[in-house]
Amino acid sequence: MSERPRLLLVHAHPDDETITTGGTIAVHVAAGAEVTVLTCTLGEEGEVIGSRWAGLVAGAGNSLGGYRISELATALAHLGVTGGPRFLGGAGRWRDSGMAGTPAALHPRSFVQARDDAVEQAMVSVLRELRPHVVVAYDPAGSYGHPDHVRVHRVTTAAVARAGDPAAFPGTGEPWSVAKVYWTVVERTALVEGLAALGELPPGWRLPADGELPSEPDERVDAVVDVRPVLAAKLAALAAHATQVTVAPGGHAFALSNDVAQPVLAEEHYVLAHGRAGELGPDGREHDLFAGVDL
Repeated sequence: MSERPRLLLVHAHPDDETITTGGTIAVHVAAGAEVTVLTCTLGEEGEVIGSRWAGLVAGAGNSLGGYRISELATALAHLGVTGGPRFLGGAGRWRDSGMAGTPAALHPRSFVQARDDAVEQAMVSVLRELRPHVVVAYDPAGSYGHPDHVRVHRVTTAAVARAGDPAAFPGTGEPWSVAKVYWTVVERTALVEGLAALGELPPGWRLPADGELPSEPDERVDAVVDVRPVLAAKLAALAAHATQVTVAPGGHAFALSNDVAQPVLAEEHYVLAHGRAGELGPDGREHDLFAGVDL
């Protein structure tokens, strides 16, 4: 009898899971896979949109991270994930590092200040416990360069390599070898076409400058997930992250606190970073992240 497919998605902050992989999460949950979202910080340094939630970051009593746990829980429920949020090392173990060069990066509990062995051991423990067949994380640039995203890439890469080694971190469970690792990316043509189709934007929003939003050359994309059947769930999950994300009327676009419009795409794109590709479609790409995995 085949095993139930197991998918682990590793993200830096609440909302990252929905923005880049929300459709993929919902598609695989609906297909019967066991899906876990592992978040590495509470997103304490997120830029709050508008005045409604401004008090969450006022003074020394910053409570944004705690509030974002509830946003993440709601978003995951919309995407079909049960059991609520899961955080690397437990909620609050490591703190949002903020952008490079900011004081937040020097906080002793910031994710970028954490010791490599401590973070890798925590990740290896998760891999050995959940035994995912497929892991999704970020590319070496961390999508758009955020230090926490870059750290997620490095830690996930190292932990996947060490999780199958019996000599690594004894006492953290039985060794487990991950079959495939993907990096979440945005295909360049899909982004350009999505921006061109946006039409009228909400007041105060603007289109991104050329190259302002990260994208991957088409020829680098190895896998595509059609998320059109679950777009309503993804939009609901985006809206759940109200401190960080605004969804345009009609659901064709969203923006972060910078009011730069981003299209809600019908597909989510991936680069295969580890493992062997399975069956390819007519476009030369995988359309199933579990393709070729022995279950």
